[in-house]
Amino acid sequence: MVPLNGTEALTNEEVLRYSRHLILPDVGLDGQRKLKAGRILLIGAGGLGSPLALYLAAAGVGTLGLVDFDVVDVSNLQRQVLHGTKDVGRPKLESARDRIRDVNPHVHVEAYETRLTSENALDIIRDYDVVIDGTDNFATRYLTNDACVLLGKPNVYGSIFRFEGQASVFALEDGPCYRCLFPEPPPPGLVPSCAEGGVLGVLPGLVGTIQATEGIKLILGVGEPLVGRLLLIDALTMQFRTVRLRKDPNCPACGTHEITELIDYDQFCGMTTESSASDPNEIPEITPSELSARIARGDDIDLIDVREPYELDIARIPNVRLIPLGTLPEALPELDASRETVVICRTGARSGRAVRQLKAAGFRRVWNLAGGIHRWADDVDPSLPKY
Repeated sequence: MVPLNGTEALTNEEVLRYSRHLILPDVGLDGQRKLKAGRILLIGAGGLGSPLALYLAAAGVGTLGLVDFDVVDVSNLQRQVLHGTKDVGRPKLESARDRIRDVNPHVHVEAYETRLTSENALDIIRDYDVVIDGTDNFATRYLTNDACVLLGKPNVYGSIFRFEGQASVFALEDGPCYRCLFPEPPPPGLVPSCAEGGVLGVLPGLVGTIQATEGIKLILGVGEPLVGRLLLIDALTMQFRTVRLRKDPNCPACGTHEITELIDYDQFCGMTTESSASDPNEIPEITPSELSARIARGDDIDLIDVREPYELDIARIPNVRLIPLGTLPEALPELDASRETVVICRTGARSGRAVRQLKAAGFRRVWNLAGGIHRWADDVDPSLPKY
């Protein structure tokens, strides 16, 4: 399924290391040589990238490419098992390289400490046999898909949210691509990120291991890959079901081939840039220090928290009114548009969307709490937990 340029000999130590593979009829010595000659690119070294890197390295995939530009945060450790407590603050690529070297020193790691973009994606992906998507945003998923279609590379897809996961294999010649499943991205803000919606810590391990299995099968050319099938995982009920996918003849990527070059995927997905998100003409903001000072002098301010009720149990600012973001449209008649209003959430993303809704409804004296509860804990109340 994946053409390889040749095979590589195994040392005696590698024969011992991979002995449980070598006695598998569908792997054997020739298959293990294919794995050693194989080149797999992982987009992301986080939740999905952790089990991917560990198991592909342990399996003896000769070259692993890693694309990531983030640093290890303590909140990652609940699910990103590639990193440890001692790695907090380190670039994820450094931590990942050390862990992979410990798992299997025979694996060569090619690190790309950069964000995958339209300018660099084709150059990075070009020399790999298989691409595995471990990202958590729609812009990079569409970018990865289109680059794989243009280059003829298999794209092993996975996604996670709360207790649910998905996996499939896209961009093979006889199967659909990601755009066949999702022709258009959802409206910005409709699907919360894992940071906003949460994710069960073991779920990335479950989905990432499935992705790793698909990558190994593609290198070996064995079994039946998840081509034309979307695997749906519900960890709460522990149910797995498969949905059939068809290649869309009108798909602009793999059908009509209208897409001949990579585009601006942030714009395609309607994502605001950092500069536009902080534009005071679009989302007026107030800092925690400024808000704290105004509260202390007794200013009449309506504090609206748009998080979910269970988040209030974790951390809250005194005297807030809880109106979860999804219920804000119904709550508008209860709000006084003439009062000064500050909207609060975890980090400022959901509250920013709420401010836009309030401004569209005629509120003129409304501000977003910059940085949300997290920045309040940093600047005003260090006793407040961050999550």
